[in-house]
Amino acid sequence: MSYYDQVKEASDAIRARVRDVPQIAVVLGSGLGDFATSLADAVTMPYGDLPHWPASRVIGHDGKLVVGRTAGKDVAALAGRVHAYEGHDLATVTFAVRVLGLLGVRTLILTNAAGGVNTGFSQGALMVIDDHINLMGQNPLVGANDERFGERFPDMTEVYSARLRAIADRAGKGIDLLLPHGIYVALVGPSYETPAEIRYLRAIGADAVGMSTVPEAIAARHMKMEVLGLSCITNMAAGVLPRPLDHAEVMETARRIRGQFIALLEGVIGQI
Repeated sequence: MSYYDQVKEASDAIRARVRDVPQIAVVLGSGLGDFATSLADAVTMPYGDLPHWPASRVIGHDGKLVVGRTAGKDVAALAGRVHAYEGHDLATVTFAVRVLGLLGVRTLILTNAAGGVNTGFSQGALMVIDDHINLMGQNPLVGANDERFGERFPDMTEVYSARLRAIADRAGKGIDLLLPHGIYVALVGPSYETPAEIRYLRAIGADAVGMSTVPEAIAARHMKMEVLGLSCITNMAAGVLPRPLDHAEVMETARRIRGQFIALLEGVIGQI
């Protein structure tokens, strides 16, 4: 079975289980999956129940697709994603995005837990992604191009929609939250970056660093979806503070800003 056929089979399986096909989808990063439980009239599909769907085995990624309603809109929420550092190729990493695109999703909100490279950021800040730098050494579009997904050489001038970024700013103001904007850089991981690498990333213009999002954003733009990226600065990057990094801190910060994060997403979705 071809990759396209696998994507279509998963898309058809979701379509058969939901009453209304959502136009908006949210991919939830490490520790941010609680948004999925806030959806009304929800249909929950564990990834293991969906054909060909890769399962995440990372703490903080629940591994389920929830389709429900919030702010008057039908929304698909992915509580958990898979990463290249788990040993997956990027076709697998972007499988969920491909399925959403084929399902009919036109707006994709990508969220992540990220390290703060910009020393002006505070832990727990929510950052709007203006652009990204791909330092993963790979691209999800490498290989034969399937025109049913998109064109061979998609434009990446505006990966993250200016319209959606403006909506995020308005939604932030609505809950008295001033959102910083910045550049997100993606590395493969899973080891955290060294202080020298963080100094390098700061020098090339990065504000936040993580191990996801970029392949998904590229695949989404390949399929002509409109993309918004939001980073939760769950920890300051290596060398910024005089202490080592650990995943427990990432999870604790994500838990602490849970209410603010959900309110922001609801505000954004309500204005799309």
